Amino acid sequence: MAGRTQPVLAGVVTALVGFASSFTVVLAGLRAAGASDAQAASGLLALCVACGLAAAWLGWRHRIPMSVAWSTPGAALLVATGSPPGGWPVAVGAFLVSGLLIVAAGLFPPLGRAVAAIPKPVAGAMLAGVLLPLCTAPVRALVELPTVAGPVVAGWLLLHRFARRWAVPGALLVAVAAIALTSPPTGLSGAALIPSITLTAPAWNASALIGLALPLFLVTMAAQNVPGMAVLVGYGYRPPFGAALRATGLASLLAAPAGGHAVNLAAITAALAAGPDAHPDPDRRWVASVTAGVGLALLGLGAGVATALVAVAPPILIEAVAGLALLGALATALASAVTDPATREAAVVTFVVTASGVTLIGVGGAFWGLVAGCLMLLLFRRRSAATPDRSVPVVEPSVADSDPVADRAAEGDSDGVGARVG
Repeated sequence: MAGRTQPVLAGVVTALVGFASSFTVVLAGLRAAGASDAQAASGLLALCVACGLAAAWLGWRHRIPMSVAWSTPGAALLVATGSPPGGWPVAVGAFLVSGLLIVAAGLFPPLGRAVAAIPKPVAGAMLAGVLLPLCTAPVRALVELPTVAGPVVAGWLLLHRFARRWAVPGALLVAVAAIALTSPPTGLSGAALIPSITLTAPAWNASALIGLALPLFLVTMAAQNVPGMAVLVGYGYRPPFGAALRATGLASLLAAPAGGHAVNLAAITAALAAGPDAHPDPDRRWVASVTAGVGLALLGLGAGVATALVAVAPPILIEAVAGLALLGALATALASAVTDPATREAAVVTFVVTASGVTLIGVGGAFWGLVAGCLMLLLFRRRSAATPDRSVPVVEPSVADSDPVADRAAEGDSDGVGARVG
């Protein structure tokens, strides 16, 4: 009996941790993009259901624990970019285009190769620049609201030391308690606690396609889908990347009109369902990912309550909880950006331009950071080619230097059938 319930319990934990750890980031992103409270609640509900359906299908079809989540870095990008010209309908149009690009990456290997060709330091620096504004929110909250934010940060620190996976959910519980103690009793009286789907007719303009849809696609691929694949490969699976992209891309398309920004493979919580804690037998762990999908879909019913709490809370407090949830992702992105001395300056330029939040001809900083970093790499590569350093021997790359996850992403795994390694 224990063997049967173990993956189910692991799936429940995966769903709870995934939802509680980052739903504040999602709501902050959707509201920053121009959504009303009702539209933000609809978006969160749509994401939960779309993620749940995709996870249940992929796990059942391929018998692999392929956990699915919303794009947390993508939501942080929405916060950094703000409302696009044209408002919320244009943001919904960008969500649809991003979903189409994810589907296209699963159907056409050349597009996957193009994404994989983006230098990792530049991609990491762009992600770090996107995350930085939210990750500074805990510091600002401690200065502006010390009596409220102090216990939240203290709770996060204690749990991060002794029960790391529950650090952000624990901080969220402390924040909820603080909101309940400091908000007026009638704060939730007019809120719609039961969420409903609110559809929005999409609109498009060139600046949103370049400044929001394309960066959302790139951030989702680089920060979620490829790392999610890496987690599964690390546990000995050979997941069908092309099939995963097609399924999550279609889920993104379904969620977009209701306000969902992006659905993708889970990266942060993937290990909870794919690791040995889910089940000693790797061939039984897919039950955990399916259970997590069903659990996340059910948690979506609480989107109205979550949105109402966020609406009555001080905005800086919600941003602080979201920032705590993203600190680990920021550390990983920064490490990826500055590891290689040869590309460090280009990565720093990418980071600075992205984090500046500048908007030029209606296009946000994430796109310009990517452009600036790639131009820097091109400039220094040409200079190095013109004046080679004769003192350093040239070493040809070996097979061991290749990235099997990126290679698999570029190829698209068109067979659509997953397998275990060995």
